[in-house]
Amino acid sequence: MNPDADLPRQFPPDFVWGVATSAFQIEGAAREDGKGESIWDRFCRQPGTIADASNGDTACDHYHRLESDLDLIASLGVDAYRFSISWPRVQPLGHGAWNEAGLAFYERLVDGLLRRGVQPHLTLNHWDLPQALQDQGGWAARSTVHHFVAYARGIHRRLGSRLATLTTHNEPWVMAVLGHEKGQFAPGVKNRQTASQVAHHLLLSHGLALQALRADGCRTKLGIVLNLGHHEPATGSPEDAALARLEDARGRRWYADPLFLGRYPQEVLDELGPDAPVVQPGDMDHIATPLDYLGINYYSRTVSSAAGPFDVTKSGLKLTEMGWEIYPRGLTEVLLTLHRDYTLPPVYITENGGAFPDAVVNGQVHDADRTDYLRTHIAATAAALAQGVPMAGYMVWSLMDNFEWASGYAKRFGIVHVDYATLQRTPKDSAHWYRSFVAQCHALRTSAACAAGG
Repeated sequence: MNPDADLPRQFPPDFVWGVATSAFQIEGAAREDGKGESIWDRFCRQPGTIADASNGDTACDHYHRLESDLDLIASLGVDAYRFSISWPRVQPLGHGAWNEAGLAFYERLVDGLLRRGVQPHLTLNHWDLPQALQDQGGWAARSTVHHFVAYARGIHRRLGSRLATLTTHNEPWVMAVLGHEKGQFAPGVKNRQTASQVAHHLLLSHGLALQALRADGCRTKLGIVLNLGHHEPATGSPEDAALARLEDARGRRWYADPLFLGRYPQEVLDELGPDAPVVQPGDMDHIATPLDYLGINYYSRTVSSAAGPFDVTKSGLKLTEMGWEIYPRGLTEVLLTLHRDYTLPPVYITENGGAFPDAVVNGQVHDADRTDYLRTHIAATAAALAQGVPMAGYMVWSLMDNFEWASGYAKRFGIVHVDYATLQRTPKDSAHWYRSFVAQCHALRTSAACAAGG
């Protein structure tokens, strides 16, 4: 018996099914056709930053394989493709002159998707800031806020009418904390005050960009993407419960409260003390500019232990190659928490997936763990939808194996395998499952709902 057959048919006919990537992780062509240097180009060349000492110079060579990759996307039968623009590819210095060759590449990408019946979902900033702006202070400088707004307006003028959605930033927490407090990601800064200021400037640039785009007559749906995990105390102790609340405030509410409530959580401001960001009059009103949608990236939960870091190997749950617990219930809980705390616009799961060890055997990749991961997290999305969360879509991370940031090429998230020696693409069993599942959903679009399972 199919274990998914009893799931209620909760997905509405217009629910969007897609796959996702980002520019730096797949494009390659790092110094071709006028592209400028990004902070990740620079970061990869610093000794010890990338686990396998690799870089994004070639990545999946998507820049040169665009048409065949678009055919690959279309072959999955999905509704949508979420991708990002490399800011230094289209505007090498991050301001001033535009690079026509870079803009033309993204026009071909968007037009190619539309010809194949796939909705383009564009992200303006998936971490690869132009190095020229970093040299002037990067996201810690308020000037970058205004450069970003101008960049957003320029991309909208060129592509906006053809897009289904336009996202300002992907995962500001990662850029702020991993990039500017822990130094694990580009640009490799380790300063808490800088990190809090970066977070504020990212949110401020988001709000100002939405206002500017709407003033320009933008009809595309506008939003932002947050990475969220479900926070649980390790035990029933008051100390663990308090830490879980604080970590939720640091990770979720530091970004969501300004967007929806126009304020930062006081407990985090108190904790930061002199490291709190400089907030100018009117900033919070700009940040709270209404969203057309909210994107959520979910991978696992966070277990809070006041006694020290929680040992995930003792939880009894399966782990991905990233060492993250597989915890689909946490996705439902994250969505229900958001629904409880805020008045939400339509919500997309913009990234969800798992890294697992894969190998091509006789032309096939049998990745049952990934297929199960996707199936159970889609069911978790259905559970949130059934409880009133305004879900609009779900996108698998990722379309293909790619450069996994500081992990290099060792961690494979794709539903399509990439042989990095030959760059050959091989759809995995998970891709075949997802294609079949989406086809079942499409077949039900003439009825009242789409089956949650397959």
